[in-house]
Amino acid sequence: MSADDTREGGTLPDLVLPASTVPDPAAAPGLRWGVISPGHIGTQFTETAQRATASRVVSVVSRSAERAAAFAAEHGVESSYDSVGEMLAAGGIDAVYIASPHAQHHELTRPVLEAGVPVLVEKAFTLNAPQARDLLDLARDRGVFAMEAMWARFLPQYDVLRQVLDSGILGEIVEVAADHGQAMPTDPAHRMNDPELGGGALLDLGVYPISFAQMVLGDLGELAVRGERTPTGVDGTVALLARGARGGMARLGTTLRARTPTAAVVSGTAGSAHLGGAFFAPGTLTVTLLDGRTARVEHPGPHGDGMAYEIAEAARRITAGELESPLMSWADTLSVMETMDAVRAELGVVYPGEARA
Repeated sequence: MSADDTREGGTLPDLVLPASTVPDPAAAPGLRWGVISPGHIGTQFTETAQRATASRVVSVVSRSAERAAAFAAEHGVESSYDSVGEMLAAGGIDAVYIASPHAQHHELTRPVLEAGVPVLVEKAFTLNAPQARDLLDLARDRGVFAMEAMWARFLPQYDVLRQVLDSGILGEIVEVAADHGQAMPTDPAHRMNDPELGGGALLDLGVYPISFAQMVLGDLGELAVRGERTPTGVDGTVALLARGARGGMARLGTTLRARTPTAAVVSGTAGSAHLGGAFFAPGTLTVTLLDGRTARVEHPGPHGDGMAYEIAEAARRITAGELESPLMSWADTLSVMETMDAVRAELGVVYPGEARA
């Protein structure tokens, strides 16, 4: 029935969104994890794994032996070490999660892959695309699983969104709009402002809207970049326009200077899909068609357990002997890294590690 039928007194069927096909994270195989860098995100990973999945964190590594021991005692972790090599030599782990700042990801991930241990690396995967390519080439050569921990891609509402896009009910996709800005400390020593740690808005915050747009539109090209750097030389604010390989435009933004709506909208010729709340976290997906129909899906579990879905995905793929996940493939990771490299080049942001290399 058409929209004209509605105007003449007819009614359209209710809009019903597809159900999520994401399995319950608690049903995934349990792995024994080692965690490298027991900071905020390492704590969140450990607590979520042990609360919401069958996996357990059994080893932790920090540059400080005291800090590693304190983390182990607080979270019931069996072993603590002050070097990655020591943890790998001890064995007893099925996979490793890298939770350090991204400037350290390449250095910390390489020995794990060389030891033949599967790895989940916090986003951004590395400092730049050449580092990412080196790690993924190594993973391929050694036949070892590796995945970027872009937790948003594994959430149930993202699964529903992908089904909506595949169904074509939004029509031709015209635009993806997404933003991620936070009012971060201006202290030059803070990690977000520190070039040595890969600071700046792009790799920590902007990676979310760029990865989202890449998921929907494909590889991003024809980049138009505007932005400004902080006094320490990292990117403080970035605005990006781009064209997707599958068609459609991306309108993306990130900043360290202000809290932005952190929303994402996919707009097509027949309707739109809106990810509410922080679009990269557990929340709502609302689809609205031009004929006036709308439907919404909510995150099915506790919002605090959002990381459980990436942990479960990694556990399933590793147990099955696979090397990557189609939800965040190696090609996807390289594409996002290459886009961020191109954006930084436009802004003249070069990290000390890159200059030394």
